[in-house]
Amino acid sequence: MAVSMSELLADLRAESAELTAMIRTLDPEGWERPTPAEGWAVRDQISHLAWFDDAATTAATDPDGFRAALPVLNNRIDSAVDDIAVAARSLSPEQVLDWFRTARARSIDVFETLDPKARLPWYGPDMSAASFVTARLMETWAHGQDVADALDIVRVPTTRLRHVALLGVRAIGYGFALRGMEPPSDPVRVELTLPDGTPWNHGPEDAADLVKGPALDFCLLVTQRCNLADTALEVRGETATTWTSFAQAFAGPPGRGRPAGQARALA
Repeated sequence: MAVSMSELLADLRAESAELTAMIRTLDPEGWERPTPAEGWAVRDQISHLAWFDDAATTAATDPDGFRAALPVLNNRIDSAVDDIAVAARSLSPEQVLDWFRTARARSIDVFETLDPKARLPWYGPDMSAASFVTARLMETWAHGQDVADALDIVRVPTTRLRHVALLGVRAIGYGFALRGMEPPSDPVRVELTLPDGTPWNHGPEDAADLVKGPALDFCLLVTQRCNLADTALEVRGETATTWTSFAQAFAGPPGRGRPAGQARALA
């Protein structure tokens, strides 16, 4: 499953371009369309990505400064995320789009210069530079799904989902710890099928616990863009059942998840 930094950045560029294509010709009304994230319009999804792209650049170029400011935001991360969105509503759609394009390009330029193994601070555990890029791709894909749902766009899933899936399985222990639970000692086998039919597997073949099914379903689940009940995933074993009830690939506090019946991408 090893992947090069250049491949990761190429996939991040492609994911960014797909999102930009959905929003670049939107009229003002389109920017204000509500998304599945309660209280957030399309503009809020894009300003969120832009703000955290700028934060990613700071984490990479000034890690000590980032760490110094980290406790302030971490202590109020739930409200801070909404505050960031509200503050950006004074910007015009053109300004939000320009901010996203500029912040994303700047962050990619910075990450091109880094050793993939370099450790960087973030709002959860420190991550390698390669995992950091993977996380930005995951966030872009997940928030892009919110935008697509708002605009009634059916996206064609790609093999870039493998990056989202990898973060999903790597975050198993993190999801348990966030909820004050002991990380599981029993491994979970994940067997997915990517959109082109390629198998994607993680974990020991003889594991008693299993999650199996389409990669799209799994990625929507671990980014909390759908409810397990709306997927075609097969889940077996106590650990796998508990994990998939709150699976979370992103950093920060426990997500709220989505009620059943809201996954338009799986309709």
